[in-house]
Amino acid sequence: MSSTTTWDALEKRLDNVKKPVQAFRLCDDTDVRARYLAAKREAEQADAYLDGLAKDADPGARALVEQQAKKAKTELAAAQKEYDAHTIVLRFQGLERDQIKDLMAKHPPSEEEEADGSDWDQDTFPPALIAAASVDGMPEEAAARYLKSWLPSDAQDLWNAAWSVQNTRRTDLGKG
Repeated sequence: MSSTTTWDALEKRLDNVKKPVQAFRLCDDTDVRARYLAAKREAEQADAYLDGLAKDADPGARALVEQQAKKAKTELAAAQKEYDAHTIVLRFQGLERDQIKDLMAKHPPSEEEEADGSDWDQDTFPPALIAAASVDGMPEEAAARYLKSWLPSDAQDLWNAAWSVQNTRRTDLGKG
C-alpha cells in the first residue's frame, strides 16, 4: 500500500513539472546596451575589489571603496532601467518530444542536407521551431523573416534561444 502511495505522490509531482523557459533579449540601441554592459562590469569590479579588501584595511580606504561600489551600483541601476526600456524580450519554452518529432517530420532534410548529417531542412525547420516554442505567439512567417533579415549574430541567437531550451537538462543521474 505504501508503494502505491509513494508512487502517487511522485506521479503528481512529475505531472506538475513545468517546461523550461528561456528568454531572448534584443536591445534596439547599441549605445544603450554598451553603457549597460560597461556599468555592469564596473559594478562587478567594484564589488570584487571591496570583497577582496583586507579586513584590517585602513578605515578611510575602506570607506572610499565602499563609496565607489555604491556609486557603481547606482549607475548600474540607471543603466539597467534604460537598457530595459530599449530591450525586447521574447520567451521560448521547451516542447514535448512528440511535438519536436512532428516538426522534424514536417521539415525533412534535403538529400544533400541528410548526407551532411542534418536531421531537418535548414531553411524551414528553424522558423517552425521558433514559432512553435514561442511563448509570445511569434508566427512562423515572422521567425523566417527575422532569421533572414537580422544581423547573422542576432539571427543565430534567436535560433539558439528556441533550440537550446529544447535541450535544457533537468535531471541528474547518479547513485541512489
